[in-house]
Amino acid sequence: METQQADQEMDNQKQQAATSFKAFMLKSSTKSNLNLYDHLARLLTKVMDERPQNAVDVIEDLSFRVKRELLVDFQSTLRDLPLSTAAQLLAEQQRLLFAQVDEGEQDDELIESPLPNVNEISYYLEQAGVALGREEMQRIFLALKQLVESQPLQRCRLWGKILGTESNYIVAEAEYREGEEEEEQSPEEAPKDEERDADVDDEKEGAEEADALPQSTYKPPPAVPKEANGSGVNKYVYYVCKEPGLPWVKLPSVTPAQINGSRQIRKFFTGRLDSPISSYPPFPGHEANYLRAQIARISAGTQVSPQGFYQFREEEEEDEPDAPRDSYEQNPDFEGAPISKMAESLSNWVHHVQHILKQGRCTWVNLATKPEEELDEEGEVEEKEEEPDEPEPEVGPPLLTPLSEDEEILSTPPWTAKMSSTLTSQYAVSILRSNLWPGAHAYACGKKFENIYVGWGLKFAGQWYMPSLPPAPQSEYPSGPEITEALDPSLEEEQALKAAQEQQKAAQEDLESLEGEEEDEDD
Repeated sequence: METQQADQEMDNQKQQAATSFKAFMLKSSTKSNLNLYDHLARLLTKVMDERPQNAVDVIEDLSFRVKRELLVDFQSTLRDLPLSTAAQLLAEQQRLLFAQVDEGEQDDELIESPLPNVNEISYYLEQAGVALGREEMQRIFLALKQLVESQPLQRCRLWGKILGTESNYIVAEAEYREGEEEEEQSPEEAPKDEERDADVDDEKEGAEEADALPQSTYKPPPAVPKEANGSGVNKYVYYVCKEPGLPWVKLPSVTPAQINGSRQIRKFFTGRLDSPISSYPPFPGHEANYLRAQIARISAGTQVSPQGFYQFREEEEEDEPDAPRDSYEQNPDFEGAPISKMAESLSNWVHHVQHILKQGRCTWVNLATKPEEELDEEGEVEEKEEEPDEPEPEVGPPLLTPLSEDEEILSTPPWTAKMSSTLTSQYAVSILRSNLWPGAHAYACGKKFENIYVGWGLKFAGQWYMPSLPPAPQSEYPSGPEITEALDPSLEEEQALKAAQEQQKAAQEDLESLEGEEEDEDD
């Protein structure tokens, strides 16, 4: 009896140990959510089904294959789509362009709107071969309508499209109503100036305590002031957007330094207004300033109209007959010119935008004005260096100058004129293409004309382009014995110099003693 009880207790212990071990093997992994018991069962089943040779050597590979077969159903080669693509986001913003307006408000807008008929312009541009597509032109038309509704504009038109490496710029040319132009916010530099003055005072106090150092007398040349808003290169305001439906961004006014800087560099646009311009010579501003400078240069060189469409105002002729005229008005008696003549001769086209001078302005300003005489501490007039004579004022071609007077570019005519069709000339339009600014086009048909630019915003540079070279390095100082540092003498040279000095001293003493003896004999 005792032996049977002992065997039964041992069997119970083995059964409990087996149950505990099975429970351990059924415990699922936190990574793969599998358990060892099921994996060993599948592994043994695979070994019995395949009966491989040297099963003990390939048991690891079989175990890996068993795990991989369980994950086949959960694998997928499809990539998850983002919640909203870029095209979907753009479509949601462009959907607002197609919002309907009440019929009463729409009639008032059609009468008072400063927008031109973009659909009609698109038709004529298609004849010239520079159309952007009817779908895109319609969206641009609606985007311009949205701009007019948000800003107090008196005039607005599609200036063109400038291409970029990352995105493009759609440019709108606008003009504010009288008295409603927004003033540009200039950065507050007063605190900076105060800090700078405080630093200068500290430096002066430190300089007084230390040895006085020479100070530079160089005075930089005066900066050319920019033209006021509504005149010259800042006559119009320009808005840009990357795609129709995206917000319009107003470009800042342009300065003469930025125009002259854009003349010395060639840079492709990136499509980001805040992108810095890395170039030599350095450009004073970001891509927004560079874009505004290029727009001003393109407008001054390619904005043309049929001769006789504009005329000068009679009031200006009576007030200042010799002064350069910078304004004009539409000629109500203009009847249009035949299309064939517009395509044959460039003298039937004129520039109606002011020429930009080398100074970076449309109107020349004298920077050599003599300042008033300054008095020193004793009340006397300080002597000043002779100032050079006043420079001659720059004079550019006047407004409404015919295109036939434009200069050639490397034996290439600056303009190319043609007709859209010679087969149906009665329904054709006259087309003008600029070779100076590739991408600038103009058309004329009867009393209608329009200018547009579609390109990279770069000027024709000829067969090759060479960037500006840095200036030659300046000479540091004139060489001479008083400035050039001499080498230290060697020990032999010092000893020879000392011996020569002693010999010269002894000879001088002997000479003085002889002179003293001679004086005694004379006495």
